[in-house]
Amino acid sequence: MGADLEAGALPVRTSRYRRTGRHSSPHQLSLPSDAPTLVIAVPGAASPGNDDIVANVAAVAADSCPGANIRAGYLQGDKDLLGEAIASLPHGGIAVVVPLLTFPDQQVRAAIAAAIAGAQLTCVVGQPLGPHPLLSEVVHVRLAEAGLARSTRVGRISIVSAADGVIVGAVGGPDAVQAAGVVAVLLASRLTIPVATAPVNDPAAVKEAAGQLRAARVARVALAPCVIGPELPPGALAALAADSGVACSAPLGGHHAIGQLVAIRYGAALEDPQLVGLAR
Repeated sequence: MGADLEAGALPVRTSRYRRTGRHSSPHQLSLPSDAPTLVIAVPGAASPGNDDIVANVAAVAADSCPGANIRAGYLQGDKDLLGEAIASLPHGGIAVVVPLLTFPDQQVRAAIAAAIAGAQLTCVVGQPLGPHPLLSEVVHVRLAEAGLARSTRVGRISIVSAADGVIVGAVGGPDAVQAAGVVAVLLASRLTIPVATAPVNDPAAVKEAAGQLRAARVARVALAPCVIGPELPPGALAALAADSGVACSAPLGGHHAIGQLVAIRYGAALEDPQLVGLAR
């Protein structure tokens, strides 16, 4: 049985799942022993690189959710699939499925729904990880690692190769690009340079965004993919950057903030009145 949590008002906090510490971060949870399993739904197929990302994200989420049972499953390929992860859980229980996805993607939601259809336990599907300020921080980190941005907004060291305009790339269609706009605004504030958005699975749209920035007298344009990595085929970003004539930073990957966001989405699902009613 699957349930889908809708975006909207902040969830109602209950006493069953508590944040740890009076002033602790929102990703730090105190869970009872019977807390629902956290299942990370990974777009794409299993591969050594994707497995490393998932392992890092799951490890950080485990630190944020001590005692939680954490599983992961892919939505494509022929091994380590989400449906298999769900089927391995005890019948009659509850699982919270968190998409390892920065922004909304209807195709991924449909794939998750198909994977959990007929499950012998209640599956509640959480929201994508963004938009969230942590994503803009990680995008900034990846740009700085590539030499395309200064490492801090107050830094005074000049980076010759730094971009003076950035395209925040998203996967997931118009809804994803709209959500990426929030990250773009936050990134523009951090870097104090023009920032645009575009779907990275549409080369023409990326070229158009780069053209608009250049028309605004931006000399050096960089593509900052706000994607985790498994959503895209290997080599897709390098080919896109070459085709568009822009520099490109790395995907967000297994940065610790991604694991924290998974914990945040898991915690939000646990506090949703719908799930509280199921757990009682």
